[in-house]
Amino acid sequence: MDYLQCYQKAGKIASEVRETARNTNYIGRRLLDICNTLENKIKVLGGLPAFPVNVSLNDVAAHYTAEPYDETEVKDGDVLKIDIGVQIDGYIADTAVTVCYDARYDALVRASEAALAEAVRYATANARVNEIGKVIESTISKFGFKPIQNLSGHSLEQYTIHAGKSIPNIRTIGPSFGLSENQAYAIEPFVTTKNGHGVVFEGKTRNIFAIRSRKPSKDKKADSILEAIWNTYKTLPFAARWLMDSYEASEVQRSINILIAKKNVHTYPILVETQGQVVTQSEHTIIPKIDHVDIITR
Repeated sequence: MDYLQCYQKAGKIASEVRETARNTNYIGRRLLDICNTLENKIKVLGGLPAFPVNVSLNDVAAHYTAEPYDETEVKDGDVLKIDIGVQIDGYIADTAVTVCYDARYDALVRASEAALAEAVRYATANARVNEIGKVIESTISKFGFKPIQNLSGHSLEQYTIHAGKSIPNIRTIGPSFGLSENQAYAIEPFVTTKNGHGVVFEGKTRNIFAIRSRKPSKDKKADSILEAIWNTYKTLPFAARWLMDSYEASEVQRSINILIAKKNVHTYPILVETQGQVVTQSEHTIIPKIDHVDIITR
């Protein structure tokens, strides 16, 4: 397969898994079970997770995945963002849906979905990203809500989720760039209430990791685990629970701590709305064309 075919296959799998998540009642289910089920479905369909499934609740906008022995359950009033990544030969499809069973947040969910739909419609090749941000912010504002201004969409490359180019969720001034034809981008509006600040901060929880250096740490077990991570995930994010089938939990935690201290591994902290307000998210991966937009996760 060429790279565009890899993206298409990854997108088809990601879309099917996302729709499974959208149509499942998760009340009373553990976050750990949700992650395991969706990640397993990705594999059954012929892909591999591009990152641990994110299951971020309420005011946590992103970057929470289940801990190895996570007992957290979804409650009736929870707003659950499920962010899914699928990779085929390192080419990534990234998509997300907000699942909620409380009618109070229906409009908040619709706002993120509408902003995504409008942004994607506009995002042909050469479209300026500051204009895409303007479309997103304008759509969210019409619902009476606020975009999360310090979260953005991003370009994608092989084995690289955040490939250096950002697609803002607000109108921006100053330098901008146009979308490149046949380059993959993730567009992902995040929305909060009118009482929110519209900004997220880094929380203390950090349970998603990725390799930044393969330089030996001088700890035999840690270096063994580092090599195993590289051979399986390359530079893509991983979770400690993914290593538990091969290593004892205490070995995994100790080795990850060493690798973080030695700067072999970096972490993704959870991102929390500064006023503690609920956040919703919707996301597609697109490949812009001159006269249309190929939404690979439609």
